[in-house]
Amino acid sequence: MLHHKPYTKAYAFQDLGVFLGGYLTSNFQIIMKRQLLTLGFALACIATQAQTPTLPKPTATQVAWQQLETTAFLHFTVNTFTDKEWGDGSESPSIFNPTQLDARQWVKALKAGGFKMAILTAKHHDGFCLWPSKYTEHSVKNSPYKNGKGDIVKEVAQACKEFGLKFGVYLSPWDRHEASYGTDSYNTYYKNQLKELLTNYGEISEVWFDGAKGENAKNMEYDFKGFWQLVKTLQPKAVIFSDAGPDVRWVGNEEGSAGESCWASLNPVGLAPGHADPKYLNTGDEKGQAWIPAETDVSIRPGWFWHEKENTKVRTPQNLVNLYYQSVGRNSLLLLNIPPNNKGLLEVQDVAALQQFRAILNETFAKNLIHPAHKKLSDKALNTFIPLKEKESIEIALKQESTFDRILLQENIQTGQRIKSFVIEYWDKDSWHPFVNSTTVGHKRLLRFAPIKTTKLRLTIQEALAPVELATFGIYKASAKEIEQK
Repeated sequence: MLHHKPYTKAYAFQDLGVFLGGYLTSNFQIIMKRQLLTLGFALACIATQAQTPTLPKPTATQVAWQQLETTAFLHFTVNTFTDKEWGDGSESPSIFNPTQLDARQWVKALKAGGFKMAILTAKHHDGFCLWPSKYTEHSVKNSPYKNGKGDIVKEVAQACKEFGLKFGVYLSPWDRHEASYGTDSYNTYYKNQLKELLTNYGEISEVWFDGAKGENAKNMEYDFKGFWQLVKTLQPKAVIFSDAGPDVRWVGNEEGSAGESCWASLNPVGLAPGHADPKYLNTGDEKGQAWIPAETDVSIRPGWFWHEKENTKVRTPQNLVNLYYQSVGRNSLLLLNIPPNNKGLLEVQDVAALQQFRAILNETFAKNLIHPAHKKLSDKALNTFIPLKEKESIEIALKQESTFDRILLQENIQTGQRIKSFVIEYWDKDSWHPFVNSTTVGHKRLLRFAPIKTTKLRLTIQEALAPVELATFGIYKASAKEIEQK
């Protein structure tokens, strides 16, 4: 009669020990059985570990970058004076004369809006440089601005340092002015300018690349690997943005919307700046092998550069709040463009929109209604968390019966992104009622819904790539100002 049992590698080695025991002396038999059992269990453990997926994890720099949540773009060049979005490279430096330029006004307004970094278009597609580059005459040094002695990159960098913002630069690979563009020598020209920006202006926190090419591209092949290596060498703390990373990726649109499911992981093989599927970038890849989180870039105006006719088309504070939910609230980072005008100032209406945007968010998220007993879920620290397995639930008590319409969730992304789907229910005196059935969380998931009144909630992890580390659970009532006309 057979004795049925799970036939694992450990049991196989145990049976082999018994079999050999019939042919060995008793002492040698004991030794062999112990060694074989030890080896068997070791192999069983290895087999079990192999079934647990190895998830990509962020670097400390990537974690710090995502925790910034809102950063700003400053599009400013000769286009600001020609009423164009793309300059053609033929513009004379003489038209560039922002007579009231005040970088401190820019950065002070950004700080009031809660933004943590400013990225300046040091050079756009027109090739005009906002710093006195040694490698071209097409720059601010030949403009009327401060009689050719100005350096706007320096002014913005200093203002960021003064007000405590991080500083980043965008150096367009496409150059419609430079004669060497379209030849191999252009890569050397570009690296020389990149080196100027990376060595003369203090700490750079983000370097922004795109893959734009135009009519003078010819057979131009950008040396992105060389560009990125230069950044890593000269500014090792900086994150590098492009369509496919290597540190931060494009969200796939300029509408301010990350995917409803948004993974920080991505498979970058075959992707390059200018060569990536926007839909793939928008959602990321749960099976991705690299940690390359999404950055959601969008402008506060219809255009990226200032146009006087768009002064009446600035996004409302409520619309900006909606962008926040669609980007930061979907495991992305919001990069909002606020373009200075031809005087060199941010427009009053743009500044007001930023301030009111932040005031709404501050009011909404000022008071977490979660019970104090859930300390690990309310201390705003990633490394204090509640472990949860797939199909496991946790009940969340409120301080008292309350009405709310916003929930905030965070994972400890330091160990990777794990939640694939979840459901949240509220307790209605005698039974549970589901009201949220959602997908990825990552760094932050913000949920909006009709007001609910209850004393407790229940979160259930439906699907997960690995055991979940739930770092934050926030329960809030939205500011009344948020529901005004968007």
